[in-house]
Amino acid sequence: MTDIQFKNTRFDPDRIEFHDIAKQMAKSVGYTADLTVDGQLAQLLRLRVSQLNPCSYCLILHSRAAREQGITQEKIDHLPSWRESTLFSAEEQAALAYCEALTDYDLQSFPPAHEALAALFDEQAIAEIAAIVINMNLWTRLKLAQGATPTA
Repeated sequence: MTDIQFKNTRFDPDRIEFHDIAKQMAKSVGYTADLTVDGQLAQLLRLRVSQLNPCSYCLILHSRAAREQGITQEKIDHLPSWRESTLFSAEEQAALAYCEALTDYDLQSFPPAHEALAALFDEQAIAEIAAIVINMNLWTRLKLAQGATPTA
């Protein structure tokens, strides 16, 4: 796989120390953080947020990270249609529904998504799942705002 470089086409977030704030959160819940939540589940959530927001930088980074976590290419490719699949466990389905509801913040789907998550995960895991999704939304929106554009 070729190394892809990214060029900021809009603004440099380091001018206002935005990257420093985002990096602090990434240390605790980013893709290299040590969490109690299953690593593959965490990576599926990161990748799904990247797809929902469509961030080129995050899609490339988290597709690679998903493969490094041992997630099959078929599962990665199938992630946008997870509701139509038997490849995803009940825990993954609940977490993905929560991820989508929190990312889109749909007032109709968020409470039931949280209830489904709470039926399968303890409070620590729920907090980590929420933080993973929130952190990824911060990063995807930051990269979209700065115009992180892949170049060959």
